[in-house]
Amino acid sequence: MRKKSTVEIREVVNKIKENGRVKIKEGNGSILELIGLDHWNPETDDYEGIFLFFDLFQIRTVARPFSDVSLDIVEFATKPTIYHTPVNNTLHNGPIEHGNIRFSVLRKEFWNKLLFAYAQPIIVQYSKIQEFDFQTEEYFPLLSAGTKEMFLSPEGDVKIHRS
Repeated sequence: MRKKSTVEIREVVNKIKENGRVKIKEGNGSILELIGLDHWNPETDDYEGIFLFFDLFQIRTVARPFSDVSLDIVEFATKPTIYHTPVNNTLHNGPIEHGNIRFSVLRKEFWNKLLFAYAQPIIVQYSKIQEFDFQTEEYFPLLSAGTKEMFLSPEGDVKIHRS
C-alpha cells in the first residue's frame, strides 16, 4: 500500500489499466474505488456504483440517446449531480439497477483530468475497506453536501430525487 500526498494522475491511470481498479483516499478521508468497466464484478461490486465522465459525449456509451433538454440539464448543471437514466441496450456489465444506471460528469479539475487521462468509462464505488493505493487532498465532488440527484429520461423528463 503506497500512500502519497501528491497523486500523479499518470500513476493512477496506469494502476487502473494494470489491475482494473484503484483505491484513492480523497480529501475528506473517504476511500473511493475507481473501476474500469470491464473489471466491474456483479458478485463483489456495488450496484450503487456511479459512472464517471469527463465530457458529455461519453454518456452515450452507457445511456440511451438523450434529448437536447436532458443534455442541456447535464451540461449547464452548476452543482455536483448524480443522474439516473435508462441504460443503453448495448451495456451488459456494470452497476445496472432496474434498467437504470447512475452517472455524473465531473468538472472539478483534478478529477476531470484523471477521467480524461483514462479516456474510458469508469465506475466509482465507496470502499468499506480502509486500505488505499493513493491519497489526494482533492475533495471528491459527489461527496459534498450540495450534491443533487435526479432522474433524466431520454425524452427530457426530469424527476428530482435529492436537491
